[in-house]
Amino acid sequence: MNLLNSILLLPIIGVIFTYNGSFFTNKTLHKYSLYLANIIFILSIVLWFFLDQSNPGFQFQTQIFMIPALNFNVLLGVDGISIYFLILTNLFIYICILSLSNYQTRLRENLMHLFLLQWAISCAFSVLDILGFFVFFEATLIPIFFIVLIWGSRSRKVRASYLISIYTLFGSIFMLFNIIYIVSKTGITNYQHLLTITFLEEDQRFLWITFFIAFAAKIPLFPLHIWLPEAHVEAPTIGSVLLAALLLKLGTYGLIRFCLPLFPLATIYYTPLIYTFGICGIIYTCLTAIRQVDLKKIIAYSSVGHMNCVLIGIVTLRTESLEGSIFQMLSHGIVSGALFLCVGVIYDRHGTRFIKYYGGLTNISPLLSVIFLIFSMANISFPGTSSFVGEFLILAGIFKESSWVAFLTMLSMVLGAVYTLWVYNRLFFGNLKNNAIIKFSDVNKKELYIFISLIVILLVMGIYPKFFLSTFHTNVLNLVVACKNFNL
Repeated sequence: MNLLNSILLLPIIGVIFTYNGSFFTNKTLHKYSLYLANIIFILSIVLWFFLDQSNPGFQFQTQIFMIPALNFNVLLGVDGISIYFLILTNLFIYICILSLSNYQTRLRENLMHLFLLQWAISCAFSVLDILGFFVFFEATLIPIFFIVLIWGSRSRKVRASYLISIYTLFGSIFMLFNIIYIVSKTGITNYQHLLTITFLEEDQRFLWITFFIAFAAKIPLFPLHIWLPEAHVEAPTIGSVLLAALLLKLGTYGLIRFCLPLFPLATIYYTPLIYTFGICGIIYTCLTAIRQVDLKKIIAYSSVGHMNCVLIGIVTLRTESLEGSIFQMLSHGIVSGALFLCVGVIYDRHGTRFIKYYGGLTNISPLLSVIFLIFSMANISFPGTSSFVGEFLILAGIFKESSWVAFLTMLSMVLGAVYTLWVYNRLFFGNLKNNAIIKFSDVNKKELYIFISLIVILLVMGIYPKFFLSTFHTNVLNLVVACKNFNL
């Protein structure tokens, strides 16, 4: 059994352990689940350490399922791109389990859904089969549906959980039809074999758009973003963290993994369309975020704007923009996840997320004010943070294609600074607006440990990005060259 097998098997053990853990106390169950999540995260770091960065192919390949009669063979493997998303997944599952309290309502079921989500997302990032990707892509819907439905904060959580399902399943219908069409044409679903097949340009355009609808609903692309703000508002803190840090990345990852290498001509053909929707999404969501009064909705709309910026960088098909998009996906996972954790800290203390009830928090929670400021600066791509590197590379690549598109994309940084600084000013400066807020306590040791860990990652990515970029540079370069050469 290789290392990748172990990383993907341990979450299943976690599901079984928590499912049969009713005879354990909550404290014991939480402690052992935390140990298991920590082991999985450490193993994913070890996997990165043994990855051959000069090899652009898939490494640590392993077979998990096979039906010879149907020529169906599900392989798993990682390369320089997917390894970081595997690490990001295991990091945030560990953080979410750590953030849970021993007095959490239905803790055992919550932990079981977290391990199930970890397994599904990890498999989606490492599967080398289009049908297998569809299965794991859809499997992520089950645990997040119940996390929002059971542990959501308000009565509208039922509507929010069904919105997630409807939008995801709507897009997935097109993806499934796409896969059936590919199987009817080629007789295979293996991703590595499909890379050797050249589809007709008409087929590429048809297949690309059906794949893209599924990914656009998950990103989410404007105007398919309606479910995200609603889901974030109704979800518990860990639900919002997982949605922003992990699940949104499945859409952009699928676009990089499938649409670009399998259908390069269609990618170039649809680029103007994606530019249009992406720019509209950036401007619309930024302007909408400015007028929101709920902290979670502001961060949710901010996430939509950043992911639309990433989408524009991906379809630009420049080495700089594609590297920047992958880097920004990782950075956004860290920053947005941390911001939702900060909002969770505020909500746990005071019981509301409406901005109008807050003010002057710096006087009673100086540590949180500093932490929130660091992540707010990262959210507006302040130099020295990881987001600055990602967005700078994206804009540098886009500028080589179109200065106007680069200018309009850059509005996300300007408008983002408007609502981010406005929110920070309303929360932490001025006078206390409510006498009850005097009881507000600062971050505790566990929360401080989580935030400092994320800040260290954020600053390392911003100060020394080469450490991360070098891992997937070869993969990105080969992908861009292949797409450009195919177009010639």
